[in-house]
Amino acid sequence: MYDVIIIGSGIIGSSVARFLSKYEAKVLVLEKENDVSCGTTKANSGIVHAGFDAHEGTNKAYFNVRGAKMFKDLSEELEFPYEENGAFVLSFTEEGLSTLKELKQRGINNGLDEDELEILDGDEIRKIEPNITKDVKCGLYAKKSGIVSPYEMCIAMFENAKANGVEFKFNECVKDVKKENEKFVVKTDDNTFEAKILINAAGLYSDTINNMLSDEEYHITPRRGEYVLLDHEFENITNKTLFQLPTKMGKGILVAKTCHGNILVGPTAKDQEDKEDKSTSYFGLKEAWDKGSLTINNLPRGGIITQFSGLRAHEDKNDFTISWSNDVDNLYNLIGIESPGLASSPAIAAYVAEEVKKKLNLKENKNYNPHRKAIKRITAMTDEEIKEALKLDKNYGHIICRCERVSEAEIREAIRRGARDLDGVKRRTRAGMGRCQMGFCTPKIMSILAEELNIDIKDVTKSGHDSKIVLRGIKE
Repeated sequence: MYDVIIIGSGIIGSSVARFLSKYEAKVLVLEKENDVSCGTTKANSGIVHAGFDAHEGTNKAYFNVRGAKMFKDLSEELEFPYEENGAFVLSFTEEGLSTLKELKQRGINNGLDEDELEILDGDEIRKIEPNITKDVKCGLYAKKSGIVSPYEMCIAMFENAKANGVEFKFNECVKDVKKENEKFVVKTDDNTFEAKILINAAGLYSDTINNMLSDEEYHITPRRGEYVLLDHEFENITNKTLFQLPTKMGKGILVAKTCHGNILVGPTAKDQEDKEDKSTSYFGLKEAWDKGSLTINNLPRGGIITQFSGLRAHEDKNDFTISWSNDVDNLYNLIGIESPGLASSPAIAAYVAEEVKKKLNLKENKNYNPHRKAIKRITAMTDEEIKEALKLDKNYGHIICRCERVSEAEIREAIRRGARDLDGVKRRTRAGMGRCQMGFCTPKIMSILAEELNIDIKDVTKSGHDSKIVLRGIKE
């Protein structure tokens, strides 16, 4: 029997696992996909929000401000991409100034220093970001806002948790959970697991997990956001994250540079019932582009390399649920963790780990190592470092992904660390994230996956399950 079972290995579940690994406990993470970061985390804006948007007194506000302050140290310990680049909230009318003042005061009330937030007029903003349109009249400058690679952060949390003793099991979709005496019995398609404490970090399905056990029911509405991504050839469009005034549906359409220099435009916000439908639409993508064009002069359509969508777990109460269940002993719920969930994730994880530590009276793990080394990337090496890398592994000299300059050595290392499909390799190495969108490198990556995993190339998938790429051979 496990001390703790965590359901879900997105940024919340993986972060909780990492912080729990500081203590002596038998911890298991169950994930329905074949890898971490396969849900909301992978299709995320990657913004480390400063903390001025969430209303005072909410869990969103409390954990956002505290979590954002943890990113710098965590990124150094775990070697994931993070940059404190700053953000603007832009108003296209003079009347929006009153809302900007409210946001500034809210940020101060939430715990931000007054000098972290500044209201500027349109001309002052354009001195900092010259590509912003003349329609922008004023804006709130959040100097401490940041950007992060959400899936790389999640992978780093996973690898560090695993190195410190946490067990992860993939392709384990939870079908039933019961409380029997003093233990939880968790059933998946093929296996049964038991634990003293159950942590519900199931994202879009966190309401389903809770409602299997508790009379206090929750309801998650999937909120779909569609994005457009530009090639990093256009990274100088903006160095800041550019928001528009928020609405009741969210923070609105942003134009932002990612940690890797791409420009992200979106997301839209449309509620739906289907928790798996991540399709894009003509009207959704048009809305994202048209609204993004209000922010930036002459957004380059020729720079678009892909479009995608992600689903946010919006709960009816419109706030994070971070607490022990009121009617089920030892059930800890993490429900409705939508934006600013990414920014809040380290603080949430630290808080939950402390709660579990007190509940089980856990001792510190004396062998705990907070550090994790990222895969060595040839694009980040000097000429001398490349020469040394080639002495250790000649595959550093074989470039597989030409757009992003990813070597065979990096791809093989990614697979040995946990990648099981093309998307898993992509998230760990960026192979396939460039302009050709895997048009050139797919066959070779498939061959490497088949070799490393000792499987037939027909069993290689794009994203697990039935997403096979080769259905049959020519001579069959």
